[in-house]
Amino acid sequence: MNSVPGSFDTLTFDNRFTAELPADPVLENHCRQVPGALFSRVKPYKVNQPVLLAYSSDVMDILGLDQGYAASGEFTQIMAGNRLAKGMDPYASCYAGHQFGNWAGQLGDGRAINLGEILNSQGARWALQLKGAGPTPYSRQADGFAVLRSSVREFLCSEAMFHLGVPTTRALSLVTTGEAIPRDMFYDGNVKSEPGAVVCRVAPSFTRFGHFENLAAQHNLPLLKQFIDYTLRFDFPHLGAISNETIALWFTEVCERTAEMVAHWMRVGFVHGVMNTDNMAILGLTIDYGPYGWLDSYDPDWTPNTTDAQNKRYRYGNQPTVAHWNLLQLAQALAALTGEVEPMQAALDRYAEHFQACWTTMLSIKLGLENSSDKAHQTFLQGVPDLLQIAETDMTIFFRSLAQLPPVSDLSDEQLLEPLQDAYYAPEAITVEQRGRITGWLRTLIGLWKQSGMTDEARVKLMNAHNPKYVLRNYLAQQVIDKAEQGDYSMLHDLQSVLTNPYETQAGKSRFAEKRPDWARHRAGCSMLSCSS
Repeated sequence: MNSVPGSFDTLTFDNRFTAELPADPVLENHCRQVPGALFSRVKPYKVNQPVLLAYSSDVMDILGLDQGYAASGEFTQIMAGNRLAKGMDPYASCYAGHQFGNWAGQLGDGRAINLGEILNSQGARWALQLKGAGPTPYSRQADGFAVLRSSVREFLCSEAMFHLGVPTTRALSLVTTGEAIPRDMFYDGNVKSEPGAVVCRVAPSFTRFGHFENLAAQHNLPLLKQFIDYTLRFDFPHLGAISNETIALWFTEVCERTAEMVAHWMRVGFVHGVMNTDNMAILGLTIDYGPYGWLDSYDPDWTPNTTDAQNKRYRYGNQPTVAHWNLLQLAQALAALTGEVEPMQAALDRYAEHFQACWTTMLSIKLGLENSSDKAHQTFLQGVPDLLQIAETDMTIFFRSLAQLPPVSDLSDEQLLEPLQDAYYAPEAITVEQRGRITGWLRTLIGLWKQSGMTDEARVKLMNAHNPKYVLRNYLAQQVIDKAEQGDYSMLHDLQSVLTNPYETQAGKSRFAEKRPDWARHRAGCSMLSCSS
């Protein structure tokens, strides 16, 4: 049979992961410990009635797939796991990790099946992975499937984050399977059937901190060295051949990339929700969109994860600290091979330094200011969290609205606050004392604008390019899910389109930029989510 131009069969599958690294010798697909291997070969589960709901035209182009191919039944069958294209070599990878600060042992791809790695026409390597395509040897007590609600959230968020400029894995497609999947959403014994779905995730690499932790925990130093060598050659080729010095340089780059990623999370108000070490990518990409959420009213102690509701380890304000702790676990795994602690500590110190520099720069730009080491500038930035908590404030709308502030300091309090009215959940409840604190801060900001020498036009353009108008608000995602579960995918497509251009005001799309409505304040899916998917 001839291959269709621009189809999966015409892509070049390189599959270096399975070609170069040791495989699990057991071929049966049942849950087990898998020592001495980095992956197990496994095929996706064949489903009854796959239907393509959405796809990313961007990712189609990156891979070299024809846009029209998405409408083919073959594309849907492959994206559901029912068919393998020529060159695919499916597998689930083996890794371990720390979950909520505790060592969890072997974890692995419990509901993710990698289809293989391609080299596109530019020579870039891209790995394709189906999430929710059935059980693997790492599924533990779970079934390996995913449901529509979590798959919608993963698909939308992967693409939304990319267009926001946040380092992330991508999503190629969203397919429903026609299967009914039993789920206990909040682990309270209330099991119900939900529609099944599969997302195809795409990234240059899906290698996680936990891959290295796993090998170090097994005391398998030869395999740890082999995998580090593999990682350097294919993910960090610019660093050169493996040596203790190269490993230190590599870890430093991982620290820097992680710092930049987390700074971007903080910039847009994103909360990952489950920052376990097995959910941290060595490329500094956001991975595993589970119980994530966006800050509505600014609260540094907010976490979207019901499992984390008591300790709030993964709350918004703690994400930079958790990332550092996770990097420490990776450092310990690498030091098991090198025997050198000082270079690892230096890299960890570099993380803290680089995160602070990135965050200071990003926050300055959000405020329409050039970054400065001036003490007054730094003190002003440090006061931003307090300002956002004076009254219940929508973070996204507040920063976006600042660009509309008249650059005139002798306005009345009412005139100064007028552009920010939509950012407050109860503007009528703001007291005289609160209003004075807010307007005092605004006048200081206007004064800093005047000192900067930047034209008003340039400043507004800068601010609007870094303060999004549209983000994947929790209640919007839930509305999409509610409609999709009833067979209505119009809002899914509409919101996907809006989120591809989050910094530009789009005609007729104002409802996607509104703050959280009262009905969503405590509703499941809008305020808190579980890991169940």
